[in-house]
Amino acid sequence: MGFNFDKGIDRRNTNSIKWDFVSKYYGTDNVLPMWVADMDFPAPEPVKNAIKRRAEHGAYGYTDMAESFYDSIIGWMNRRHQWNIKKDWIVYTPGVVPAVNMAIMAYTNPGDKVIIQSPVYFPFFEAVKSNERELIDNQLVLKNGRYEMDFENLEKNIDEKTKLLILCSPHNPVGRVWSKEELLRLGEICIKNNIIIVSDEIHSDIIYGDNRHLPLGSLSDELLNNTITCMAPSKTFNVAGLAASAIIIPDKVLRTKFKDIINRVHIGMANTFGAVALEACYNHGEEWLEELLNYLQENVLYVEKFIEKNIPEIGVKKPEGTYLMWLDFKKLGFNAKQLKEFMIKEAKVALNDGITFGPGGEGFQRMNIACPRSTIKEGLERIERAVRGKL
Repeated sequence: MGFNFDKGIDRRNTNSIKWDFVSKYYGTDNVLPMWVADMDFPAPEPVKNAIKRRAEHGAYGYTDMAESFYDSIIGWMNRRHQWNIKKDWIVYTPGVVPAVNMAIMAYTNPGDKVIIQSPVYFPFFEAVKSNERELIDNQLVLKNGRYEMDFENLEKNIDEKTKLLILCSPHNPVGRVWSKEELLRLGEICIKNNIIIVSDEIHSDIIYGDNRHLPLGSLSDELLNNTITCMAPSKTFNVAGLAASAIIIPDKVLRTKFKDIINRVHIGMANTFGAVALEACYNHGEEWLEELLNYLQENVLYVEKFIEKNIPEIGVKKPEGTYLMWLDFKKLGFNAKQLKEFMIKEAKVALNDGITFGPGGEGFQRMNIACPRSTIKEGLERIERAVRGKL
């Protein structure tokens, strides 16, 4: 069909957090936004058409999920991830972050310990702390330029109060797609210690090269019944603002506890347009996604080559998945405050500050490459000029 990702879409004046509210987070509008993890591309045409058809009806009352909603998720998981799931396992939530918080409420008590693995998606920290649980950080280790889970340290930090682990798979921000061996070892440790795993797999459709995303719950019967898998079309198809996620919970006891929290806070009703969009994404978005993946992979290569040639002082961690690139600025010698000010005031590019991702994020910046190549070129050229001005 041919989709023109070079064209992108102007998102200004649409209440876009990335574009219209940048001054709220960075103190100025005079920066190029390359931060929030959504795309500067329009959603696939079939998704737009499905929303238009629904909008034209005119009545937007209380909505529940049709059989076709569940069928679209089951079909997608089967085709893209070779995992045969059942309708009964699927629970609707308005987002993955709410689901992570609800899982913490459902499966732990105040004072219980919850493990995360930094540097990692920053809402995980708040999810643990705001629910009055104790945060245990099993920091990732960087070996030969590649991040790995520290299994020895993980086992050392587990005690009888450790009840839950939040896995980011693929990992945001470092871009790892975990191997079967890594996932099985993590699963073995958690099962042995009666630790439930909440697996955030929201980036699982954005995978490069020979890497393959493996849903943790698909790897064994034990993991199937010990894993809460959080999925959504939001990253894949740029529909995050429509608030529709699919939480896969095969174990009936765990599913009942999770649904009890949903009922307690009354957020189980579908978003009318979110449900329509999810279904259209999973039923009709595959061709668009394949072309997107090719374009994103070229963006990754462009960033790598540009930095290698023009800003070799910056290190690049090539992502195996996600449309986020983890850039190492430590050779420039800035402390955290100086790096933040350098990016905003000198480079005039809004990236996500690595320190917000927790320990191990110091000296890094996260760049969102889900945008036209012209935006990436402008952003990198701004950074290059700022670096040259400092050296």
